[in-house]
Amino acid sequence: MEFLFSLEGVISLITLMLLEVVLGIDNIIFISIISDKLPQEEQKKARTLGLSLALLMRIGLLMGISWIVNLKDPITTIYAFELSARDLILIVGGLFLMAKSTTELHSKVSGLHEKDATGGTRKKLSLSSAIIQIILLDIVFSFDSILTAVGLSDHIEIMIIAVVFSIIIMLIFAEKVSHFVNNHPTVKVLALSFLLMIGMLLMAEGLHAHVPKGYIYAALAFSLFVEALNLRMRKKAVNENDEHSGN
Repeated sequence: MEFLFSLEGVISLITLMLLEVVLGIDNIIFISIISDKLPQEEQKKARTLGLSLALLMRIGLLMGISWIVNLKDPITTIYAFELSARDLILIVGGLFLMAKSTTELHSKVSGLHEKDATGGTRKKLSLSSAIIQIILLDIVFSFDSILTAVGLSDHIEIMIIAVVFSIIIMLIFAEKVSHFVNNHPTVKVLALSFLLMIGMLLMAEGLHAHVPKGYIYAALAFSLFVEALNLRMRKKAVNENDEHSGN
C-alpha cells in the first residue's frame, strides 16, 4: 500500500484511471443503444445493472490476473498462426459487435426502429435479452480493460481503484450520454459506426494485427467535433426559420 501514496503510485493511478474511462466509452455507448430499445421504465435499470455487472466482472478478473495472463498462451496452431484463448475471445467479441452494429445501422437507416415489416409498432427488447447482450460485450470489454491495466501497473490496488473509478464515472454520465445519443439520430449513427470500427479492431487484435487505439479515439474525437458543428448549424438554422415564421 505504501506504493499507492508515493509520487510514482499517484501518477500511475491517475494515468490508469483516465485510460480506463476512455476505454469505457465504447462500453457505455453500447449500453446506451441497447437500453434505448427497452420500455422507458426499464432503461435506467438496464444501464445500472449492466455497468454494475461490468464492475464485478473486472474486479473478479483482476483477482485472477495470473489466469488472465495465461490466456495469452497458444491453445492451438493453424498454419503457423498461434491461436490463444484471448485471441478467440477478441475475435468472437469483435464479430458479435460488428454484427450488432451493422444490424442497428441497417434498422436506423431503413427506419425499422419504429415499425416492423408489417407496418406495425416494433416489439420492444426484453430486459433479460438486453442484459444478456450487455454481459456478452462486458466480458470482451473487461478483458481489453484488464489487459491494459496489467500492462501499465503491477499493483492490484491501483488497478482496482482505477476500474472502480471508471465505472462510477460511467454510472454518473450513463443517462446523459444515453439521452444525447438517442435523441440525435446523426450522433447515434456515428456511435454505431464507432462500435463497428471497435468490432473490427477487436478482430484485428485477435488476429495479431496491432492497431494503436490512439488513432481510433482520435478519429472519434474529430468526428464528434465535426458533428458538434453540424448540430450547432442545424440549431441555428431552426432558430432562424422560427424567427422568420414569427414575422
